Amino acid sequence: MHVQRWTLVVVCAATAMLMLDIAVVNTALSDIADDLGTGLSGLQWVVDAYTLALASVVLTAGSLADRFGRRKLFTMGLVLFTGASIACAAAGDIVFLNTARAVQGIGAAAMFAVSLALLANAFPEAKERAGALAAYGATIGAAFAIGPAVGGALTSGLGWRSIFLINIPFGLACIAITRLRVKESRDPAARGVDLPGLATLTGGLFLLALALLRGNEEGWGSPTIVAELTGAITLLVAFLAIESTVREPMLPLRLFRNPSFTGAQVGAFAISATFFAVFLYTTIYLQQVLGLSPIEAGLVYLPGTTIMFFVSGATASLGDKVSARAMITAGLALVAAGMALMTLAGTGSSWTVVLPGSILAMIGTGLFNPAVSAVALGSAPPAQAGLAAAVNDTFRQAGIAVGVAALGALIPAADAFGGDAGSYVGGLHDALWVGAVVAFAGAIGAWMLIRKDYAPSLEDAEPRPAAALTSARPALEAA
Repeated sequence: MHVQRWTLVVVCAATAMLMLDIAVVNTALSDIADDLGTGLSGLQWVVDAYTLALASVVLTAGSLADRFGRRKLFTMGLVLFTGASIACAAAGDIVFLNTARAVQGIGAAAMFAVSLALLANAFPEAKERAGALAAYGATIGAAFAIGPAVGGALTSGLGWRSIFLINIPFGLACIAITRLRVKESRDPAARGVDLPGLATLTGGLFLLALALLRGNEEGWGSPTIVAELTGAITLLVAFLAIESTVREPMLPLRLFRNPSFTGAQVGAFAISATFFAVFLYTTIYLQQVLGLSPIEAGLVYLPGTTIMFFVSGATASLGDKVSARAMITAGLALVAAGMALMTLAGTGSSWTVVLPGSILAMIGTGLFNPAVSAVALGSAPPAQAGLAAAVNDTFRQAGIAVGVAALGALIPAADAFGGDAGSYVGGLHDALWVGAVVAFAGAIGAWMLIRKDYAPSLEDAEPRPAAALTSARPALEAA
């Protein structure tokens, strides 16, 4: 098989593995809680340990890949992710599992950060590259569509540990193909590693999530929570200060001079902090309140995720007729309406009660995803397309992490497993309403910020020495 095809195969396979791992975990959470003897707070970290690590490291991973070799870092990411999957499957307590999930997130960050650059390097011609990126996008959509059902089937049939064990053969195969068939590439003018930025961003996001997750238990006015929130705000402000002054920032604030780029990040954070974050709590509702098995809970999502897959594909034909701004705004508005509809769920409802809301929100997600990616990449200078993609993924993953923690603060943890079902459902309704309001606010923000012509102006581009630009042109175009 040609090197191009091998590169496409391994990037798509690795990405499918990552997306499936994100999607399948939610359906296994109730079984994890039973087996490891944990409550809602432990389960929240199963999601947040992964997403926080990914959000914090993905920008740095891109810089390391450009400097030391994209194939090399992609391989290291595969090794970390596969090894951490083994550790997750072997976990005997929730602390060990969450630690392994954080390592998984670091491996995932390396793979996410490099995958598009590997494709761009393997497919230098615009037409071929477009086909490869279409296959890559279809892989993400398909994996997300079938993920809940696959996770439910594995958990019901083989136990929750199987959702991690299945990564091992895929990971080993991807490692072998990457080492044997994928070409190495670098950027001769690669950025340096912004260690102060990495430390302050990681610390700030961690303390913010920690405070939000522990606020109900410790008391929002307690010295511990106040200290954690103060530390989070201090570190995040320090991160912005560092990024505005350091010579080679991991997050160039210059990109945000283009309001369309800013609008894309606002939209990405809004949908992740609401609809994607609430999946954890709706899945617990399906299993713990309505009594569905993991596979039954996974199948509840299948109609919506399948429709989302086809809607995403159909948006390609809408591009010339409907602006990306309109699709992003409409998508978020539909997500808000869908979450509001899901509040019809009660303690004695049938599982079908969540279908209208979830399908409506998935239609919105199908409209939103391709459009927001187009704006995020198209509103950044071409030489920084890879960085723009990493920034967008940072806002997505940070949104999930913060959303899981913030929405979880509205749900009584003691009632998630064996407690008062009515109290849990009431908290879930609060979380859904708050999520609907935030998603709708994101729709308004995106509409106001994103321009119809979102291409960057000359002042949006970050100046670099002319010699560096000339020598780096092939690598920059590949990124």
